[in-house]
Amino acid sequence: FHFTGKMVTITNNTMKVSRKWLQKYFEQELPSTEVLADALTFHAFEIEGHDDDLLDVKVLPDRACYALSHRGIAGELSAILNLPIKADSLHAPVILPQETTKLSITCDSAYVIRHTGALVTGIQVGPSPEWLQSALLSVGQRSINNVVDVLNYVMLDMGQPSGAFDVETMTLKDGVARVDIRRAKSGEKITVLTGEEYELTSDMVAFTDAVGGSLLDIAGIKGGLSSGVSQKTTELFLSAGTYDPTLLRLASQKLKLFTDASTRYQNRPSPELTAYGMRDILALIKEVAGGTCVGVVDFYPKKQESTVVSVSLEIINRTLGSSFSDKDITDVFNRLSFPYQNKKSTYEVTPPFERRDISIPEDIVEEVGRIMGYDRIASAYLQGGDLPVDTRRFNGVERVRDFLVERGFVEISTPSFSHDGEVSLENP
Repeated sequence: FHFTGKMVTITNNTMKVSRKWLQKYFEQELPSTEVLADALTFHAFEIEGHDDDLLDVKVLPDRACYALSHRGIAGELSAILNLPIKADSLHAPVILPQETTKLSITCDSAYVIRHTGALVTGIQVGPSPEWLQSALLSVGQRSINNVVDVLNYVMLDMGQPSGAFDVETMTLKDGVARVDIRRAKSGEKITVLTGEEYELTSDMVAFTDAVGGSLLDIAGIKGGLSSGVSQKTTELFLSAGTYDPTLLRLASQKLKLFTDASTRYQNRPSPELTAYGMRDILALIKEVAGGTCVGVVDFYPKKQESTVVSVSLEIINRTLGSSFSDKDITDVFNRLSFPYQNKKSTYEVTPPFERRDISIPEDIVEEVGRIMGYDRIASAYLQGGDLPVDTRRFNGVERVRDFLVERGFVEISTPSFSHDGEVSLENP
């Protein structure tokens, strides 16, 4: 786990994964969920449970930037089981529609890393087709309407959250829908899609109707009720962004409002993902709700730079205590779809843009170890004699404990208060 100098909170995120949904990424028939569960357990993630079609995958924080998605889990299984993905949409060039002057978006660059917005007209809101409803139902999501279902599907498929707003609820100026993504003003209130009202503070960020002044969304967390999509909606402002994860997490904690979107945003997804998400959203909305994309606006002031990580075969084997060959290592890179150059057994690896967890040589070493399988590394005793243990600190802690207990205090471990027990804490 890498500390970046900002506040970091370690959490585990559970992702419901459908085997049928995963199958769309593979030509070859996937094995049973039991086999998939074992593969992920021994090479990537803990599995909290599984049945005939569903896996509950506990995604670790360092991998949540890419793995809170079916595409991310499919990539893991492709590497672990050595099954080629038939078509990886994230590795194909993305071409967005042309820019439009009918939509104006201004952003607070201290919070917004990237924002891709689109204007779509002539849609027809209604029930989703059976395939879309079934896909969402397979992971426990209920169908709402064809537009909202598309947004949820793309988020669960590739990991990019998004929002949709009814343009007719906004005040246009000279025929232009103007959106301002800005710092909230202390005391501003918004009623979200589920009906609850929240009061914002100046350290939070909101989407606003720049002309009418109304709040449209708590940026990266939850959309507003007044601008939500309804059966009467015919014109949409679509939003896909990436936000400062630390500020977003602080806002979410302060409001005690945690959503699928905020969970993904606070885990640093790549800003490159917004264009891919918007591409898929526009294509699916056209398919299930009709309409025409007028154009897009893309705010991306500082593009994500490619990372090149160098590590040698000698360092990999020395760190792992293994004896892997050059062929073993390059096979792992190929299975992970990591572009690399091999210069006399020193590898210069360029991780795909979505793998933001890969930044130092030890990350590459870990990838090799887990994909090859830690069971292939021989056990060995640590070298050296017994190390001296300074017990003064532990004795001091025990004395403090005894002092407090003698005076009637009780020590508890609050994480043990699960939400399923008799006693539940809102924020243990």
